[in-house]
Parts: sequence; structure tokens; C-alpha cells
Amino acid sequence: MEAPRRVAVTGIGVVAPCGIGRDAFWGGLQTPVSGSPRAVEGFDPAPYFDNPKEARRADRFTQFALAAAAEAWEHAGVPEALTGPRAGSWISSGIGGLATLEGQIDVLREKGERRVSPFLVPMMMANSAGAAVSMRYGLQGPCENTVTACAAGTHAVGNGARLIRDGRCDLVVAGGSEAAITPVSLAAFGNMTALSATGQSRPFDVARDGFVIAEGAGVLILEEWSQAHERGVTILAEVLGSASTADAYHITAPSPGGDGAIRCMRAALDDAGITAEQVTYINAHGTSTPLNDAAEAQAVAEVFGSPGPPISSIKGVTGHALGAAGALEAVSVVLSMQHRAIPPTLGTESIDPELPALDFVVGSPREWQPGPALSNSFGFGGHNGTVVFGPGA
Repeated sequence: MEAPRRVAVTGIGVVAPCGIGRDAFWGGLQTPVSGSPRAVEGFDPAPYFDNPKEARRADRFTQFALAAAAEAWEHAGVPEALTGPRAGSWISSGIGGLATLEGQIDVLREKGERRVSPFLVPMMMANSAGAAVSMRYGLQGPCENTVTACAAGTHAVGNGARLIRDGRCDLVVAGGSEAAITPVSLAAFGNMTALSATGQSRPFDVARDGFVIAEGAGVLILEEWSQAHERGVTILAEVLGSASTADAYHITAPSPGGDGAIRCMRAALDDAGITAEQVTYINAHGTSTPLNDAAEAQAVAEVFGSPGPPISSIKGVTGHALGAAGALEAVSVVLSMQHRAIPPTLGTESIDPELPALDFVVGSPREWQPGPALSNSFGFGGHNGTVVFGPGA
């Protein structure tokens, strides 16, 4: 049996509340911020469409995906010869075009059914961002998305990498996008007491009281390693492995003690062919909710011991972008490898003493010699996702 093919990361693109573009995003991860919700300010979709009408016929989450994909595509310098049947797209979303749906419900009520847009269905579909990316770049291989709530972006990267490892594709555009800061969304999350009442995202803090909803998109260009090496592109990182598990416990609460997360991280390490002792950094899901942060901390302590490797959450800055969160965090891990630094868990001032004694990175960035790193995502429905990254060439 042939060994799995290696998967290189050759390009990254990002649209986030703390910065549009990878340089602005990295700078934003070092800058304290507060307030809720955390929207992407100043985003102009026009450069990513042929005309204004085309842009209006794409939901905001699709616009974000195309913008992030454009940056990643240019970053990787993908030649036209690599498009076609051996190239795929895996862009996930937890919710899809919710803003479009809500807007058209208002149209139905106020103006009648004949005024409802014929573009509603293609705009609200959760797969529309991935489809738009595939059409933009001529990606004729698998074009799929994973709708697994807050784990969707991480699952997209893991699934896209698997297409390359298994020999189905030589290139995959993978990531996640979300734009669900809408009146119904805010009301629903607020009524289930998931949102921070203070508008503060402070992962693992003793005073954490819920997440801050956000939006954005992160996209990675994944390539078969030898192909990337032969065309002389800089290999930013390597996807060593990934895993997906289910809690099979509760629709919103994590399983006690983080059982599903434990199994997911261990399965990802096995898939990557490394041990827990080799991991040098964990990018935590770290939503700032009491139950999820506690379950994740317990899971990390179980798998890695105490204090374990450095751990941080960027959601203190970015907020929680739902189905795009894992993709934003995958981009941040790749950038951490480029900058040889771990971004701090900003917004967090006092680690909850009830949590296991882990090596939380707070206050300021920490210098880091890049090595194997985990990126975790855990979503409503009991969906768990972990991707393992290694340094590039």
C-alpha cells in the first residue's frame, strides 16, 4: 500500500474583523479589541466581481469567500495548468446566506410572494461560496462543503487535505466563510444565553460569560507536496493530519470532561503519525463560554498533561465567526509559523483557577520555534474537528 501523499499549504487569504488580508490580520491579532458583534468593517466586494449586479447576487458570506480565495490564489501563484479535474474546492459554512433569507422574508411579508427574489435560493445555499470559488478558478474536481456548525472550517481544511493525500486531487482551495450577524441570529443566540452580556470575548478567563459573534472567511491553498516543490513556490506549512468525532451527547453542550475532544485530538495525532510530546502549540477553540472552555481545557490536560504545550485562542480578538472560525484559526497557525510567534489570548486577564493548569499564552505574543501544532474546533451538535499542521519547507 502506497504511503499517503504529503499536503503543502502554499497560499492563505483572510477577511476578518481585525483585518482584511493576511498582513492586517496578523497585526490585528496583536491588538486588543472589545465590543459586540464583531463585523468586518470597510469591506468592498466590488474588486472580486465583474460588475455590481454580480456582486449584489452573492450573499455576503460568498463575497467574503471570494475575497479570501483571491488573496490565497495570488499568494500561491497558482498557474492555470493546475486547474481542471484534478483541482477541488471545499469551502464550508455553518449557516450560509442567512442575511439574504431574512431580507427576503421581509419582502414576502411587505410586498407579497411575487416580489421575492429568484436569486434567494442560490444566494442562501450553504454550498454557494464553494461553488462560486470553483467557477471562478475552473476547479472541476470535487466541490463540497461541510456544515458542522462551529467546526465547519476546520473540517473543510481536513477534508480538503484528505482529497490530496488520497490521490483524488493535486490542489484544493479549502476554508470557511460566514456572515450571520443578523437580527434573528443575534436574538436567537442571545435568548439561548450563548452571547456575552458584556460584549467581551475572554477565553478561559474566570469572568467569561459567553461568546461574541463575528463574521469573516479564511482560505488555504492546499497542494500535493512534490508538485509545490517542483514549481518552486514557498511551502508555508504542511497539513500533517486531521480528525473528526462526535460527542453523541447534547445538541449544544459538550460532553462531560471533553470526551469527544479527547478522542478527536488523539485521532488527529494518530493520523499525523506523531505523539502528544511532539506538539509545540495548540490553537484552542476557546469560545469564551463557560462550559466549552472548561471541557476543552480538561481535554487538553488529559491528552497532553499539565502544563502541556503553549495554548492560546484568537477569539479574544476575532470573536466567534461560527463556521468560518476554524478556517480563520488555520490561517493564524500558518501565520504563526511564518512569524515564529504565538498570538496571545487577548481579552483574558485572569485564568479561571478551576481550569487545569495549562500553559496559556496571554498578554503578549510569545516567540516560538515552529513545530507540530494543533488547531481545534468544537461545534453545536457535538461536532469535533482537529487539524495538525507542521512547518513548511
